[in-house]
Amino acid sequence: MEKRAQQLLAMRPQVLNATVTSKMSEAEQFQNKTLRPVIKLQNDLFVAVFRNYIHKYKNLFFDLTVDQQLTYIDNAIQKDAKLRNSLKGMIIGQFTVAEYIQYIQDSSALNKRMMNIVKERLQDHIQLLQREPISFPI
Repeated sequence: MEKRAQQLLAMRPQVLNATVTSKMSEAEQFQNKTLRPVIKLQNDLFVAVFRNYIHKYKNLFFDLTVDQQLTYIDNAIQKDAKLRNSLKGMIIGQFTVAEYIQYIQDSSALNKRMMNIVKERLQDHIQLLQREPISFPI
């Protein structure tokens, strides 16, 4: 078990602006120490999952203005329980056992933090969600 924890921690990227201080709440410390690095690690997967979500819903996303696309991302994460649970699973699956034990102590508040960070990352990477140009074989 300990080897898995070491490997998970070793592969996480650093998030330089995610500091942890003793003055922070436990939830904020967990957010900065665990959630932000895991979410950064999983970013490419989140983009791929959301691109699939767009495709699954008939590509309506591509016909929206940028402001509407930002709202679409927010609504999808807030209102689609299946998508939200899938995203949470991708994050929780990267926890060590000790982190999971800490997570279940306040999962409701931490789930909100998780989904807000994922939503912000998708919105910040909205250009990666745009329709890919059509390529023609040579």
